[in-house]
Amino acid sequence: MLDTLIYFLPLIMFGVLAVVLFTGYPVAFILGGTALFFAVLGDWAGVFRLDQIQLVPLRIYGGTMASLVLVAIPMFTFMGTMLEKSGVATDLLEALQVLLRRVPGGLALSVTLMGTIMAATTGIIGASVVMMTLMALPVMMKANYSIPLATGTIAASGTLGILIPPSIMLVIMSDLLSVPIGTVFIAAIVPGLLLAGLYTVYIFLLCRWKPHLAPPMPDDIGPATRGEFWRMIFRSFLPPIFLILAVLGSIFAGLATPTEASGVGAAGSVLLAWFNRRLDWETFKDVCYRSALTGAMLFGIFVGATAFSFVFKAIGGEHLIVEFIESSSAGPWSILFVLMAMVFALGFFFDWIEITLIVLPIFAPIVALLDFGGHVGEWSGVSNPIVIWFLILVAVNLQTSFLTPPFGFALFYLKGVSPPEVKIQMIYKGIIPFVALQVLGLFLCVVFPALVLWLPSLALGD
Repeated sequence: MLDTLIYFLPLIMFGVLAVVLFTGYPVAFILGGTALFFAVLGDWAGVFRLDQIQLVPLRIYGGTMASLVLVAIPMFTFMGTMLEKSGVATDLLEALQVLLRRVPGGLALSVTLMGTIMAATTGIIGASVVMMTLMALPVMMKANYSIPLATGTIAASGTLGILIPPSIMLVIMSDLLSVPIGTVFIAAIVPGLLLAGLYTVYIFLLCRWKPHLAPPMPDDIGPATRGEFWRMIFRSFLPPIFLILAVLGSIFAGLATPTEASGVGAAGSVLLAWFNRRLDWETFKDVCYRSALTGAMLFGIFVGATAFSFVFKAIGGEHLIVEFIESSSAGPWSILFVLMAMVFALGFFFDWIEITLIVLPIFAPIVALLDFGGHVGEWSGVSNPIVIWFLILVAVNLQTSFLTPPFGFALFYLKGVSPPEVKIQMIYKGIIPFVALQVLGLFLCVVFPALVLWLPSLALGD
């Protein structure tokens, strides 16, 4: 009996982590505390030596903290926070509303486009969802939009930043798997735009079929003259688009690394705030404070996750998983399906940070060894195409974790700043079709790997 418990000690460790995460205690301390507890338990069981724990700081400072790619995280965080606080994002949404006023569901489509554009400039889900809720939800309710449609559109569009580069999640995932961040960024563009396209088509068809769900905007809203219209375009629409091109274009053209491009984005956001005459000392100080707080939280989780991953592997976790997969005689497609189902199910209860830092390092090496019979194939300029493909599949899958109850964080953000008449049941009803669209997008990426690998091959190939 004791030998069996020792053999399954890694699974017990994982189960304890899953339970303790529900306490609401800071994730960084939960990961580190669980690692320390099972290090002591493993020493008692004879499968771990306590002096091995000295290797954890070496892994943190020689691995995680030494990664130059992670420098991009506080810079991208600063960029997104500055755009939110300076009102650049608000001006952009107003411009999009005017441009799409005659299209069925024009206001909802504006929110979708706004989410796509903000995803390409921030990568911060909480800020995007809160910002778009405060900006768009009162306007949509005043225009007599269906509340489930309005809330579902805002929540789904606000989470696009987790996938469309520059995404903080993609930076972390590429670092965990030691794959080029530039390749990952390029690979995520088509799947991210695919999801945005699916949202757009759904909203357009739904509002054309049931126009009462999304009444059109009155003609008296917006610029009254042609001069005011073009002033709006040059002041509110083109500058954020130029910033996106400056950040992503410099990466794809090989003019800057993602870390350098993050600096370009941070500086560009300050210039946009100054251009709009909304840059003052209080705003700058608040943006710096919030960026530092977010960065400290993320790097604290890195430390705890590094300790957890080390102890989990040291007590035989990786060996146990590999042995289970080999003994099950399951084919590569069955294994991939189980892993995707597992990530989707975990998304109902955990944030993407926990899932990424715990699951990805364990399963990615296993997937890299699977033979998909030429389904993925070889792509010029793309090394380890199966790993890149798997990474993007997990990223697409993880986007659902923000929308699936009971712990969909985007839903909490939205409810927290919504008017009292917006009930949580309405929000849940609104996100159901968008979760289905995300699953459809994941299925398309599984069936057609070219959606993930074609653009990197085109950009990086000979």
